[in-house]
Amino acid sequence: MGYRVLVVDDEAVIRARLKGYFEKEGYQVVEAQDGEQMWHEFERQHIDLVMLDINLPGTDGLSLARELRSRGDVGIILVTGRDETIDKIVGLEMGADDYVTKPFELRELLVRVKNLLWRISLVQKAKDESAAQADPNDNIIAFNDYILELNSRQLSCNAEVIKLTKAEFELLTAFALHPQQVLSRDRLMQQTSHRNQDVNDRTIDVIIRRLRNKLSAELFVTVHGEGYLFAAKVKD
Repeated sequence: MGYRVLVVDDEAVIRARLKGYFEKEGYQVVEAQDGEQMWHEFERQHIDLVMLDINLPGTDGLSLARELRSRGDVGIILVTGRDETIDKIVGLEMGADDYVTKPFELRELLVRVKNLLWRISLVQKAKDESAAQADPNDNIIAFNDYILELNSRQLSCNAEVIKLTKAEFELLTAFALHPQQVLSRDRLMQQTSHRNQDVNDRTIDVIIRRLRNKLSAELFVTVHGEGYLFAAKVKD
């Protein structure tokens, strides 16, 4: 199988339990008890997926998830005792791909890990094929003073880079590809990698609120009862 997963949890018993189970399933498992050890492991070796606890000493798991997502496309599953809907929304917004609450069934967690790694491999394959065939200019979307680069997942305004979470980038891309069109929440959800997760319409509202804070708020127009419209004129 060859996948390497990193378990980040301050409870040694949980780390040992996950390590033993996933190693029996053919995974390579690395452990860390806090953010400092997590970054140390990332410097030492390639990591395919992180199982990350929220309640960690020092830097909390949500902040670590946001930083991880800003650095790349590693799989992130939050494993935590928090089970409120708002916690799930915030976790996904910070860049996590999935969310599992304690106590959890190991078989369920294994299925989620397999599904996430499968999705990541498909996305990477598509990116590789697209990069080999496409004109680089086809992967750049310009609107107002903004430049959205699809391959590098980067947004800039007047040469200044604007950091986006994975969810923010995916939603902005959906808007930029469908300018001057009203998109429903359901349709927007289908454009994100969280479309199969147990989240509700508030997820889209939260992400759009954050995009309004990072970009010009007037770009995202609320159409009551229908959804949202991206008001920018995209340049060819």
